[in-house]
Amino acid sequence: MSVYKRKDGDVQPYWSLGKYQLRLPFIHYRLEISELIQGLVIFTIGLSMIEIMTSVLGMSYEAALAIAILNHFLMLIPSAFGVPFVSGFITPLIPVLTVFLGNFAPGSEAVRALISVQLVTAVIFLLLGLTGLGKKFIISLPNSLKAGILIGAGIGAIMGEIESGGRVVTTPISLIIGGMLCLYIMFSLHFKRLYEQSKIIKKIANYGIVPAIIVAMVIGWVVGEYPTPKIEWGITVPNLSELWSVTPFVVGFPDLNLLIAAIPTAILAYIIAYGDIVVGDNLIKRASESRKDEKIAYDLNQVHHLTFIRGILNALFVPHPGLAGPIFTAGTASVAERYTFGKKAMQSIFSGTNSLLISLTLAIFILPLVTLFQPFLPIALSITLILTGYLCINVGVQQVKSEEEIGVAVVMAIVLALYGAAYGLIMGAVLYFVIQHGGFRFKKRATEINNDREVM
Repeated sequence: MSVYKRKDGDVQPYWSLGKYQLRLPFIHYRLEISELIQGLVIFTIGLSMIEIMTSVLGMSYEAALAIAILNHFLMLIPSAFGVPFVSGFITPLIPVLTVFLGNFAPGSEAVRALISVQLVTAVIFLLLGLTGLGKKFIISLPNSLKAGILIGAGIGAIMGEIESGGRVVTTPISLIIGGMLCLYIMFSLHFKRLYEQSKIIKKIANYGIVPAIIVAMVIGWVVGEYPTPKIEWGITVPNLSELWSVTPFVVGFPDLNLLIAAIPTAILAYIIAYGDIVVGDNLIKRASESRKDEKIAYDLNQVHHLTFIRGILNALFVPHPGLAGPIFTAGTASVAERYTFGKKAMQSIFSGTNSLLISLTLAIFILPLVTLFQPFLPIALSITLILTGYLCINVGVQQVKSEEEIGVAVVMAIVLALYGAAYGLIMGAVLYFVIQHGGFRFKKRATEINNDREVM
């Protein structure tokens, strides 16, 4: 229950803070049981980033755990201030970011490189949010380059899992079954038919990628690919001293050269994130069409501003490789779908998004849950990356129509996946001007010459 009640067809109650709408649980919205349950498993996706922090960045487990905990609190900011998305990471960027960070020694050097990407990305969000140029920037970007970025990120995500030494190779049974089950639940035409016919299947679908993660964990434990967890009781306490040791106040702030080097990766981060924002906006608009009892009002520029705030806080105090993603697409899609079931199923879109985020934030403090899932964290990360890779490639392919666009996009994608953002963007730009832009002028001139010959 909540103190304030919404009038039919009105905006969910809130406290006004300038342009922002502050909403708090029990005061402005109720907590939703289904989303609370989902959060008890989905929080493992946030924990899975610990593996990247300890290996690529060279952090201690204690520092990485503290970052994972505090990052969940930062994820609460957008939805608490009026954004109807479940915030998350810029997941498709992770493989590209890993390539960039691989140029630096694990430890202070790699952490400074991560901080530089966070700072530049945050500034981009601020500038394009204040000026409102974000949409114009994305529209002006050629389709072939958009596709190349998305396909390259998708290839990088899947390639990192299936290459020699990847997690699919080292633990194939659990990840192949879990990955296929995830794709089946999310995208299969057969599953969609079952969804329309069975209430049980509908309930399974409501939990998004959670069933696939749980099945993969159980199978991984049964076949011996993962060890039996050692359950500990109590509350998870973040080691703040270890966390402080990896902030820029200790490892040092990135210099100008490092900030410049981070620009290509930050540009990719924004392009991918903006694409996610568009997807999220469409999900919310589609869901709101079935619910006339609530008016969902928000501003995409405010999404930019709140993402900037998260990004700056990340860079200064919580250096996290997921960056400040404006939307966790799978989580938002799950909430939006259940929202369409009506007011009894979900009071408000904000009760759904906030309930999920509150649950996954609090779940990380339940030490038995953390220690239960700790051996299986690679599974949650792998399934998330496989799903992300599939989505990126799927959406990227839909961007291109002509043979020229396909060629530019695919070559750019391969270079981006193998060598990182800077080389990928350079290759894409060069190919665009040589094949598409320059090719168009050549064809036009050739047509004029032929016409002249016919006249003669």
